[in-house]
Amino acid sequence: MTLGIGAGYRHVLDHLKHLQAENPDFYYATQGNEEFAPTNIFWADAASRANYSCFWDAITFDTSFHIHQCKIPFASFTGLNHHGQPVLFGCALLFNESNAAYIWLFQTWLEAMSGKHPISITTGPGRYVQMAVAQVLPASRHRYCMWSIFRETEDNLAFVYQSYPTFETEFRKCVDESERVEEFESRWESLMGQYCLTDNEWLRSMHTARHQWVPVYMRDTFFGELSSTKRIDGRNSYFYGFIDATTTVEVLIEQYEQAVASWHEKELKADDDTTKTTPVLKTSSAMEKQAANIYTRKTFMKFQEELVESLVNSATEIEDSGAIITYHVAKSGAENKAHIVKLNSVERNAMCSCQMFEFSGIICRHILTVFRAKNILRLPAQYIHHRWSRKAKIVAGMDHNTLSVAGTARELSTLRYNKLRQEAMKFVEEGAKSVHAYKFAMTAMMEAAKKLNAEKHQADEARHGSIMANGGTHSHGRIEPKPSQSTEEKIKKIQELRAELERTYQQSRVYQTSLLEVLKDIEDHKLILSMKVHDARLVLGG
Repeated sequence: MTLGIGAGYRHVLDHLKHLQAENPDFYYATQGNEEFAPTNIFWADAASRANYSCFWDAITFDTSFHIHQCKIPFASFTGLNHHGQPVLFGCALLFNESNAAYIWLFQTWLEAMSGKHPISITTGPGRYVQMAVAQVLPASRHRYCMWSIFRETEDNLAFVYQSYPTFETEFRKCVDESERVEEFESRWESLMGQYCLTDNEWLRSMHTARHQWVPVYMRDTFFGELSSTKRIDGRNSYFYGFIDATTTVEVLIEQYEQAVASWHEKELKADDDTTKTTPVLKTSSAMEKQAANIYTRKTFMKFQEELVESLVNSATEIEDSGAIITYHVAKSGAENKAHIVKLNSVERNAMCSCQMFEFSGIICRHILTVFRAKNILRLPAQYIHHRWSRKAKIVAGMDHNTLSVAGTARELSTLRYNKLRQEAMKFVEEGAKSVHAYKFAMTAMMEAAKKLNAEKHQADEARHGSIMANGGTHSHGRIEPKPSQSTEEKIKKIQELRAELERTYQQSRVYQTSLLEVLKDIEDHKLILSMKVHDARLVLGG
C-alpha cells in the first residue's frame, strides 16, 4: 500500500462517515477491517436510493476502470431516469477484487436499495461479476455490455482485423442490424465461412453466450433504452468528464460530488423543458396530444418519431381467429422488413414481433399502424409506462399521512425524501419567476425553516428530558433510555404528531396558494403592459 493510496482512502472514508452523520439516509459500508488497510467501500446517498425507488427496473454496473487503466478501482451502479438521463444508484472502491468481494458488493448494494431486484442488469463480461450476478440477482436478466464485447473481440481477433479491414463492419452489422433470430444466425454463419473463422474458439464462445449480448435475443426484456446509439468508447456515461485515468483517490470525492451536482442540474433543466414549454405537434392525432401531456419531453420525442413513422406504414389483416387478429405491417417498398402484430381488439392489447415496447417501454410504429387501422384514437393505459411519464417520481398512493405510518424506516425515509423534493421543486420554480415571487418565496421558506428548527429543538429537549427522567445511561456514545411509555401513551403521541404534521401541511398549502395568486397578478400585469406597449406602437406608427 502506497502512502498516497492510504491517505486518500482515509480521506474518502472520513468523508463518508461525515455524510452519514449529517444524513441517516446516506448509506456506506466496508468489507473487512477498515482500520488497517484499504478495503472495499460502497456508498449511496439519499438521492440515489430515492431515485432507485422510481427507476429500479434497468441498471448498469460499470467497472471500466479495468479497461482504461485508472489509478483508482472505481465502480458504479447507474440507470436511466424519466428523461433518459443517467441516474446514480451507488458507487464503490474495490481495492481487493475477488469472487467474494463482488458478491459482498452486490449484496450490500441490494440491501441499500431495500432489497428490490432490478428487471435487468448490464455489466462487463468479467468472470467475478458473472458469478456475483448469478448468486445475488438470479431473477434479473443479465446482459453483457456491447462495447466490452466488441473490444474483446478486437483484442482476440487482432490478426483478422489487420488482415481484413471489412470484417469489423460486417461483424457489427450482423450483431446490430439483425431484427430476427433467423436473420442473425444466417448472417453469423455466412460471416464465419467468409472469413474462415468457423473453428475460432473465441467466436465460438461468443456465439454460445449470444443470449447475453446479441440484441435480437434480449428484446423480450426491459432495458429502458430510448436510443439505439451505443457508447463508442465504453466510458462511464455518468462520470465521463469527471473521473478518468488520471483521477486519484485524494480528489475522488470532489469529482464525484461535481458529477452528482452536474447531473442534478441537467435533470432540473429537463424538468423545466418538459413543464414550461410546449412540444411542436406533427400530426392532428388526439393520441399525439395525449402523449405530449403525459410523457417527459425526451420520451415524447421518441413516441412522436414512432407515431410519424406509422403514417407511412400499412397494416394488412392476414388471420382472424376471433379474439385475436393478426396483421402484416410494413412500409411501402420495404416488405422484406415487415413485422407481425397480433391484436386483441376487445382489450385493445397488441404484441409486435419487433418487441420494442417490451425492450424500451415505448409503443412501436407497427402497433400504432394497427391502432390507426382499427380507429383506436387514444393510447391505451397499458402502453403508458409510468417510469417515462412526467409523474415518474410521484409514488402512487402515497400522501403525507401514509408517509408517516407505513413501511420500513428506510423505505419511509426514501419516500419522504422524494415527496419533499417534488414539492420543494414546484416551490422553487414558481418563486424564481419574478423578483416579487422570489421575495415572497424566500420569506415563506425562512418562516418554515424557523418552525422546523423550533420543532426539532423541542423534540430534542423532550427526548433528553425523558432520558434523564428514566435514568438513561451512555454506552459507547449511544443513549439508552429505559422504556416507560404505555402503548396507549405512544398511540396518543403518534396521533398528536400526525395532527401537527397535518397543520404544517395545511400551512404549506396556504403559502402555495398565496404564491400562485401573486404570480397570477404578475401575469395579468404583464398582459396589461404588453397591450399598452402594442397600442403605443400603433399610435407612433400612425
